[in-house]
Amino acid sequence: MGTRLCARLLERGHRVRGLARPGSESRIAPGAEAVLGDPLSPATYRAASRPGDVLVQLVGTAHPSPAKAAEFRAVDRAALFAALEGVADRGVARIVYVSVAQPAPIMRAYVTVRAECEARIAASGLDATILRPWYVLGPGRNWPRVLEPFYWLAERFPATTSAARRLGLVTEEQMLRALVRAVESEARGVEIVDVPAIRATP
Repeated sequence: MGTRLCARLLERGHRVRGLARPGSESRIAPGAEAVLGDPLSPATYRAASRPGDVLVQLVGTAHPSPAKAAEFRAVDRAALFAALEGVADRGVARIVYVSVAQPAPIMRAYVTVRAECEARIAASGLDATILRPWYVLGPGRNWPRVLEPFYWLAERFPATTSAARRLGLVTEEQMLRALVRAVESEARGVEIVDVPAIRATP
């Protein structure tokens, strides 16, 4: 997602810098500037950030599952907390954070960590856009399409409409459009973008 977002932002004329660990520079989109560092270290973000920057925080555990509760705290939570500490006095214009739909009946450890991260963002006083997808469809991640008939039915019963919409599926293209809009947003305070809003982003 990060590489494709970088490419989309470059197409729109933005200057883009991407954080990568040493040796992983090839993952940065062509045309973007590679910033080498540790995503769990506040010093990395402090050194790389400039007044007016928008920080898009996409660091997280790959392929989340209930078995990875410890990683969610050691990686996802630690990276977001480090980023906020690092940019606290750097004059950044906005934080863009990909969270998760909540409340949710499963993946409780993942949802809990993302909720903690959202609370830390709100407490920071920085302007922010928080996106709350549930599952992003894309290459290698299309199996949930078999559930679409069940979503269709659930959205039509009053008792399940709200949950079905909040926990609905979004496409990678919808996420990219929503992320670009978040980067370019001038909304003040903390803006929450849920699944229906992600889908509706032009």
